[in-house]
Amino acid sequence: MQFALTVISRSRCVTVADSAACRYLSAFLAVLLMIATVPEAFAADAIFPAGSRLGLVPPPGMLVSRTFPGFQDPATNATILLTALPAAAYDQLVKSMVPEAMKKQGIDVDRREPIELPAGKGFVLNGREAIDKEHFRKWLLITAAGDLTALVNFQVPEQDTTYSEQTVRATFATLTVRARVPEAEQLSLIPFKIGQLAGFHVEDVVPGRAIVLVDVPADQVADDPNATAKGRMFIAALPGGPEDVGDRDNFARVTFGQIAGIKDVHVQDAGPLRIASQPGYQTLAKAKDGGTGADVMVVQWLRFGSGGFLRMIGIARLDAWPEMLGRLRSVRDSVATN
Repeated sequence: MQFALTVISRSRCVTVADSAACRYLSAFLAVLLMIATVPEAFAADAIFPAGSRLGLVPPPGMLVSRTFPGFQDPATNATILLTALPAAAYDQLVKSMVPEAMKKQGIDVDRREPIELPAGKGFVLNGREAIDKEHFRKWLLITAAGDLTALVNFQVPEQDTTYSEQTVRATFATLTVRARVPEAEQLSLIPFKIGQLAGFHVEDVVPGRAIVLVDVPADQVADDPNATAKGRMFIAALPGGPEDVGDRDNFARVTFGQIAGIKDVHVQDAGPLRIASQPGYQTLAKAKDGGTGADVMVVQWLRFGSGGFLRMIGIARLDAWPEMLGRLRSVRDSVATN
């Protein structure tokens, strides 16, 4: 069920056949050299921006950004942006991130070269880009890192001399991927508090907006795409909503019709109710899972407030519904807006 991211001198190669091995050895030694020359103050544990599986040791002067997953230097306007993509994206980026294609995106690439890091194999693009009449030196690291593709964008104003090529490469060498983001950290990214998870676990988060909770067997992991879920719950804080009480019935009907992943819907109950002492609306229906055709139950709760509303959707297998409904209600009633 689903609801519808070479600073070394190269050794002289004796023969043509040796040249590839020579280049590989040179690149490998370059990485070792960069790691060996990192200042002691720079040799620390990787820092992970909130909600990110990617982390690294930022160079001195770089702080964790409050507005994007990465780091920034307020004094120089230099930034490091971390982006985690699906594992399959790596092969696509190998083919598409070539100098000719990047130039069409406004990035003039000086060179592209392979790199081997503890996090995985990859390649680096080095070049320049103009953004809003400001010119930047730019390094793009793309790495195949286990079950994801890591993209690191290191950008420095062209006139700034704080961050050298060696510093950038040393930073790349510290790239670290953690298996998962701690649940408490994910819960800190949403604009409301959930007082009672009722046995659910965090499956996904849209920072500042929404969360998806999932119920999976004890021997499975919530963020495993192959996990067999008994039920899921989606909670989102959204702006707007009907100002007139008389419009809530139609508003609830429209929003319920937008739920993806279900078919053959038969509404069993729809009407207003109080949720956590606030006006709300419940829609309950029997349906079929759009992918498997299994019988499911679906409930949507809308909780109206000043200037916005909470939308909560629960979905579970029909055979698990009697037990699941009580748990969904427990989560629903525990949600407190910040």
